Amino acid sequence: MLKRLFILLAVVLACAGGWAQTFKAGVSVRDITPQAQIPMWGYGARHDHPGTGTIMPLHAKALVLDCGNDKVALVGLDLGRGPTYAMMEQILEAVKTRAGVGYVLAVGSHTHHGPAIELLDEPGLGKGKFDEAVKYAKELPGILSDMIVEAANSAVPAKIGFGYEETDLNRNRHTKKEPKPRDPRLSIIRVDNLDGKTLAVVVNLAAHPTIENIMDRRWSPDWPGYMQKRVGEAMETTCVFLQGAAGDMSPNTTNERRGAEGFGNAAAEKAVAIARAITPAVPENPGLTGVHRTFTGETRLDFNNRVIRGTLSQFFFPEMMAMLVEIPDNKVTLRVDTVLINGDLAIVGGSGELFSDLSTQIKARSAVPQTLVLGYCNGHCMYVPTLPAIEEGGYGADATVSWVPVGTGEKLVEQAVADIAGLKDGSISQ
Repeated sequence: MLKRLFILLAVVLACAGGWAQTFKAGVSVRDITPQAQIPMWGYGARHDHPGTGTIMPLHAKALVLDCGNDKVALVGLDLGRGPTYAMMEQILEAVKTRAGVGYVLAVGSHTHHGPAIELLDEPGLGKGKFDEAVKYAKELPGILSDMIVEAANSAVPAKIGFGYEETDLNRNRHTKKEPKPRDPRLSIIRVDNLDGKTLAVVVNLAAHPTIENIMDRRWSPDWPGYMQKRVGEAMETTCVFLQGAAGDMSPNTTNERRGAEGFGNAAAEKAVAIARAITPAVPENPGLTGVHRTFTGETRLDFNNRVIRGTLSQFFFPEMMAMLVEIPDNKVTLRVDTVLINGDLAIVGGSGELFSDLSTQIKARSAVPQTLVLGYCNGHCMYVPTLPAIEEGGYGADATVSWVPVGTGEKLVEQAVADIAGLKDGSISQ
C-alpha cells in the first residue's frame, strides 16, 4: 500500500512539475564597435579601406526565451551578415554547455557600415596585413556567447505578445515587372516581466540598411540603429532588430522619412504603435521545439576558375577570399533554422539574402499565423532569389552574387512550411 502511495505521489509531482513550467526571458547587450581601423564590409567600391570613426556605435543584443524545456536566443547584430558557420559552431556549443540554450538565431542587420568578420589567421587571408581584423573576428564568438549566457542567467518570469502591420516602409529594388513582390509586414514581439515592465521589443522588417553614404568610412548601424534607439527610448526597454528577407527590399524613403535617421525614426514610430497595442500574456503551455536544415549544392560560379576568383578578389580585396573557405570544392550551403515558441510563434531563419517573396510564401502557408522570417541568420551564403527573379536576371538574381543552386529558394519554402507544420502537430520533436 505504501509503495502504491509513493508511486501515485511521484506521478502527481511529475504532472505538477509540467504544469508549473515557467516561461522566462532575459536580455543582454554588448557594444561591438571596432576599436581599431579594420576593413569595412558591404561595398566592393571601398575595397579594403578601413573604418575611421563612428557615426553611431554598433551593438549586439540578445533576448533569451526560456520556455521550460529549452531556450532560444534571438540575437540582433549591427553587422553586415550573420556570424560565419565556424563561429556559429563555437557559439552554439558554448551557450548549450554554459546556459542550456539549445537554439540561437543570430541575425546580421546587413548594415554596409560594419566590419568585415571573415578574415582568418592565415597567410593571404588576413594574417600579417589585417591582424586587427583577424583579432576582432576571433574574439566575436566569445563576446556573443558571453552575452547570450548573461541573458539566459538573468531570465525572469515573463509574458509575451505579438503583433504586426502591413506597411509601405519597403520597396522592391530588383524587378521591373508588375506587380512587384514585396513583404510589407512589420512584425513585433513584446516581452514584459510579470510586473508589466517591458523587457524587450523585437522588430522584424525587410529593408536593406544602405542609406548611409557609401564612401563615409565611419561605423554605423544605418537606419536600424536609429529605429532601435527611438523604440528603446519610447518603450523604456531594449529594442532588438531582426532583419527580414531583404534580398530585394530597399527602404521606401520619402521627403518625410529621408536619410538613415529619418527613415529609422519613421519605422520606429510604427513599431512603437504596434508594440503599445500588444497585451502580453503568460503562455498557457510554454514549450520550445526546433529543427536545423542545410541545403548544399554546386555553386553557380566556378571558384576553381582563376579568372572568376581573380575578378572576385579585385572586386572586394584579395584577403576577402577568406569567405570561400565556407565553399569547399564549389559546394555552397544554405542553413535554415526553424523554431516554434510556445506553440503559437514560428520563426524561420535563413543564412542568406532571401528574396522577399520567399518570406511571403512561408507566411501565407504557415500552420502558425504568427510567423517571422529572418535573413542573414547564422551565416551568410549570399543571395537566395526566387525562380522568377532568376529568369528575369539582374543584381541579386544572377550568378555573380547568387551562388546557391537554382531552385534553392523554393526548396527552402517547402521545407520551412513542412517543418512549421511538423513542429506544430508534434510529428517533429526534439
